[in-house]
Amino acid sequence: MALYLDAGTTYSKIIAADEFLPDLYSVKNDDNKNYYILESKSLKDLDLQFVSACGHMTGDFVHENEIIALAKGAKKYVEPDSTVLDLGSRDAKWISFKDGKFHDMDWNTSCASSTGATVEMLLKFYDLEVKDLSFNPEKFNITCGIFGLEKIMDAISKGEKSSVAVSKFVHGLAYNAWKFAKHPEKLYLSGGFCENKCLVDSLKNYCEVVLLGRFVLCEGLMDE
Repeated sequence: MALYLDAGTTYSKIIAADEFLPDLYSVKNDDNKNYYILESKSLKDLDLQFVSACGHMTGDFVHENEIIALAKGAKKYVEPDSTVLDLGSRDAKWISFKDGKFHDMDWNTSCASSTGATVEMLLKFYDLEVKDLSFNPEKFNITCGIFGLEKIMDAISKGEKSSVAVSKFVHGLAYNAWKFAKHPEKLYLSGGFCENKCLVDSLKNYCEVVLLGRFVLCEGLMDE
């Protein structure tokens, strides 16, 4: 059984080549490959062995470099000169290609104003769902995630709806991500935020956005 794992902080992605895992729900099947998304905390309960793995929650599994996996997984989807941003729960990383070859990269693992964990926390705290958020032309300038929380609380205390305040925070996060990726005119987005319409629409305020989905790193592992 050939299994490949991208173990994120909150969710893990698995590709099973030529195999079906009966205990997991397959989100899609393509070219004899089954794709799975599950909560990372449930990984320890599964008796699975992986050919290759990456991510914060890989544990004892063989750990591969995420930047390399991102570059290999994205290359077949992007133009020769392009920028790819992987925006996750715990970190943000981008790579760029020039003439079809790896050119540059950066990786942010420490700032909550550029990652998804803060958004997940806000949704739970204010009893919101991702679908409750929508693009707002106003944004909170959140150079720090903690200061961003202050802006949300101040806005809500003045009568603003929590969904509106959090949407402004997400707009600020999207702006930070675009700046972090060096202001590309076109950005290929990878990761769970591909399914956050508020963030995607906020990014589109600054550049063209192409969604690559959540399995880019897994696909890169298959090309190792």
